[in-house]
Amino acid sequence: MPSGEVSVAAATAVVGYDLFVDEWFQIMQDDRTLVGIGVAGSAAALDCEVGLFVGVSKVGNYMNKATGAVLMDAHRVELDAEVEAGEMLHCYVTTAPGTNPLNISLEWEE
Repeated sequence: MPSGEVSVAAATAVVGYDLFVDEWFQIMQDDRTLVGIGVAGSAAALDCEVGLFVGVSKVGNYMNKATGAVLMDAHRVELDAEVEAGEMLHCYVTTAPGTNPLNISLEWEE
């Protein structure tokens, strides 16, 4: 299953920042379906939150389930969001991490 991961320093991951900006998977030439997201990092579990969007349509808000790296077997949240070819993904910080990088893993099916 294809996936993409990002790790953004807390100093960069301020409220409103798009964690997926310039990532290779932000826009693709083929249709795909988002099937899972995991959020981890910062100083404490549940201290920061991101909003996932397909274009301008909100998929949902997701909090960091743990500090450190994303473990998809433990931190994965199921998704079922269609993304048309050429449509951009955005992952905006809604509650900024206090310290330590914010880590996101995203899975999709083509």
